[in-house]
Amino acid sequence: QLQASGGGLVQTGGSLRLSCAASGRTFSNHLIAWFRQFPGKEREFVAGIREGTMKYYSDSARGRFTISGDNTANTVHLQMNYLKPEDTAVYYCGFSLLRLPSNLLRQWTRYDDWGQGTQVTVSS
Repeated sequence: QLQASGGGLVQTGGSLRLSCAASGRTFSNHLIAWFRQFPGKEREFVAGIREGTMKYYSDSARGRFTISGDNTANTVHLQMNYLKPEDTAVYYCGFSLLRLPSNLLRQWTRYDDWGQGTQVTVSS
């Protein structure tokens, strides 16, 4: 079970911190990623962390968002700074049992488990 939280309403330039907590999963040994979904679109990769150390970002997230893992709490965080209206979406955390290569980890269909989604709204 994955539990996503931390979404909300923020003004342009503001920050939010999303959290993805797991029960029955050990994050430190696997790949966890954040995706977002715009209305009528497929889920889009935002950031991922593998085995607690290797980090991956989309072009839109790089430099503004930071993904990190808290092994003690079995939680992955996504710190989002300098938010823009185009970041408005539902954000999901996903878990992969497989050690996906970098060319596949951006595909949402490769993930085995998902949190329930948390809404992020950035006002202009």
